[in-house]
Amino acid sequence: MTEITAHLGAGTLLGIAACAVVLLLILIMRFKVHAFLALTLVSVVVALVTGVPFDKIVPTILGGFGSTLAGVALLVGLGAMIGRLLEISGGAKVLADTLIGTFGSHRAPLALGVASLLFGFPIFFDAGLVVMLPIIFSVAKQFGGSTLKYALPAAGAFAVMHALLPPHPGPVAASELLGANIGLLVIVGLIIAIPTWYLGAYLFGLYAGKKFDVKLPSSFLGSMEVDANHKPPAFGTVLAILLLPLVLIFLDTGLNTATVLGWVSGDNTVIQLLRMLGKTPIALLITVFFALAVFSGSHSRQHLEKVCDGALGPICGIILVTGAGGMFGGVLRASGIGDALAGVLSDTGMPVIVAAFVISTALRVAQGSATVALTTTAALISPMVAVTPGLSQFDLCFIVVAIAGGATVLSHVNDSGFWLVGRFLEMDEKTTLKTWTVMETLIGSIAFLFALVGSIIL
Repeated sequence: MTEITAHLGAGTLLGIAACAVVLLLILIMRFKVHAFLALTLVSVVVALVTGVPFDKIVPTILGGFGSTLAGVALLVGLGAMIGRLLEISGGAKVLADTLIGTFGSHRAPLALGVASLLFGFPIFFDAGLVVMLPIIFSVAKQFGGSTLKYALPAAGAFAVMHALLPPHPGPVAASELLGANIGLLVIVGLIIAIPTWYLGAYLFGLYAGKKFDVKLPSSFLGSMEVDANHKPPAFGTVLAILLLPLVLIFLDTGLNTATVLGWVSGDNTVIQLLRMLGKTPIALLITVFFALAVFSGSHSRQHLEKVCDGALGPICGIILVTGAGGMFGGVLRASGIGDALAGVLSDTGMPVIVAAFVISTALRVAQGSATVALTTTAALISPMVAVTPGLSQFDLCFIVVAIAGGATVLSHVNDSGFWLVGRFLEMDEKTTLKTWTVMETLIGSIAFLFALVGSIIL
């Protein structure tokens, strides 16, 4: 979105952003205003204060709201249907039992985290989390304790993979802008991602599970009538349903990487068709119909229709609040806050890898979107990287990881992911800040520290 209030100084814009966040938290936490209403109101106020022309205010807030919904609504809706079908059919429990049987009941959070690391390689954060949630909730229901003990290691795994590893869009875009080798970035990113996840997501998830008693979401506990002839599906069937979207999505992400590397032509019709099938909404749509076909043998069509209908009700509020979070972030982006901060920070004379982390963090905190922070930072520091002598391919990969770390930290109220996780787990904003925000900050900071040490050693 084009910045339309760039005449304001960086200090003024930063003050406005800070006041907006404080106002939002006061409305939600002190006066108990619904998050959707509070986000919408504060978005309008920020647009007015930053000098957005009156005739541009509504298009600006609708643009942020609509662009977020375009990326979230279909994924959440289709993913919720897949999850509900797995839950009601008994498939989620079958997978949970198999995981626990392999890892042991005392390693249930580790099992969920490892599974999410594997699933998170090709699949994006929000889509992967939505599909995994019924398995997470099934395990939490079976063994008890705070849901966070099981949810954070899994959610953190998706977050780590999405931020650090190709073929996810942020690292791919940054590697293109900085000239980093994607193949080497996969290796470096994976070496950093695993200990980062273990320290920042798994161990913190265990700690948070002891400190915060988060109950199972009421939408998951809701009962639905099961057909009399119902039999739980086989483990292989459940695995096929889960792997299908991963395979399809990898058609897009993998072929995109192959196109960037010049292995295949992006103009090839077959390649374009396969990439279309691998777009996340299409992949999830195909998976929904595949699951319906699989379960039609043991469930009536009327029952399956009710299952799909029941999946959509609980997520409407989640989608609207997430869209409103995107609206708030969109208004902040339109104000030029992020670019103003980045412009100031880029002239501080810091080492390139430190500047990459700091600028990316500033952009992340200011406007919320991790992808925007990652790609914008890479574009801003690419001239600095080009004129810095002695940078090896390892150094370039470490810089990409540092940018990704900064783009991950401090997820808060202007990040749609903050609302997505908080609403799915039915946490209030204070608890979400103390758990999800802290975990994201740990993940980003640890990844940066590993990259910094790596750049010093190699």
